[in-house]
Formats: sequence, C-alpha cells, structure tokens
Amino acid sequence: MENNAQNPEILFRDGYIAVCRKPAGMLATDEPGGLPEFVKKASNKKEIFVVHRLDREVSGLIVYALTPKAASILSSQITDGSFEKQYYAVVHGEPEQPDGRLEDLLYHDPRTNKTFIVDRERKGVRKAELEYKTLETKDGLSLLQIHLISGRTHQIRVQFGSRKLPLCGDRRYGSGKEDCDIALLSEVLRFVHPKTGEKLEFSVKPLNQSPWNLFSVLKNDDENN
Repeated sequence: MENNAQNPEILFRDGYIAVCRKPAGMLATDEPGGLPEFVKKASNKKEIFVVHRLDREVSGLIVYALTPKAASILSSQITDGSFEKQYYAVVHGEPEQPDGRLEDLLYHDPRTNKTFIVDRERKGVRKAELEYKTLETKDGLSLLQIHLISGRTHQIRVQFGSRKLPLCGDRRYGSGKEDCDIALLSEVLRFVHPKTGEKLEFSVKPLNQSPWNLFSVLKNDDENN
C-alpha cells in the first residue's frame, strides 16, 4: 500500500464511504485543493462529509462519508469510542516507560492554532487520552505505536512534546528543524461499515524515507508482507 508522498490515494470506496491515504501537506477539510475536493471528483459527488480530521502536516488514513446517514453513524462511532485509530510516531528521546497511557487536559487556542496542557477544567478544556508502545529506539529517536482514545486537536503532538519527547519535524511543539514532514502516520482505522454493519480494518505503512527508514522493525514488517 505504499504511495508517493505527494499524491492522495483512495483505498476503498462504495456508495457510503471513501477511505483514503492523505499525504503530508494536504488539507483534510473541504477547502480548495484539499483531499475532500479530490474525493468528490473521483467519486462524482457534489458533497461529501468530514467525520474526523488529520492535521495538514500529518499523513495516513482518513475516512469520509458519502451520505448524511453514513456521516451520522460514523460520528456516533467516534463519539462512543468504537471507531479505533492507531498511529505510528517518531519522537526525539526515549519514554521513561516503554509503554503506558497519557492523560491530560488540553486547551486549543483557535487564534494561534496551538494546543496547551492545562491543570484544571474550564471552558474549552477537554480531556485527552492515548496509549503508546515503544517499538524501537535508534540514534536518539524512538518509534512509537499509539492508540488514540480521544481525538483532540494536535493531541499526540502536544502530549509527547510537553514531556520533552517532541515528534521529528514538529517545530510547533518543540522539535528541531529537521528537513522532513512531521513523523506521524495514521496507520490503522477500525470501524463498522455504516450500511452493512461489517467490521472494517485498513492499514498503511510509513514511506521508506527519513526518519522512518531508521527502524528495522518497519523493514522486517515489509519483508514479512
């Protein structure tokens, strides 16, 4: 399922949903030049529905609904937690615990488009939760697999950045000036088809480029597939 970093790809489409691989640098929302525009043209649709998002700088899997009913059902799955999202990330440093759970209160400032960890609940503050596992550490970088429990704006980036584990390429939340996209990939989506009730799972692997190509576990996965 590898794909050129500059080109979006539709991995699955029927009359109800379209599952896509979004390249880094492309908007996931419905603006000119965004991925929804690409999907509408490819699907011959005048309207599609955004049910979850990826930051512009982040690559990987995203699903769009092609009908209002499908959008409502997928949104309900996201709300009740049955819609599962799994990510790969490369961070500077090594977590103190090889696996664990992070819980924080986050506030997103729309004026600066930046998210902050805060110490108390108030208007606009939302709880953020994720689980992670360290797969490999090399050259001062760690490859993590992340199960996202909540879906807050910039959640993964700020939760690790605040713990002095910034994602490679993420200058907004504390990384250096690496010449690479943010090392965050929406790797797996699991959800129930809004029409058929079938349990669906889609997965992709990182592109063979820095910093992903440092890690032998990803190379071994490619060899076994």
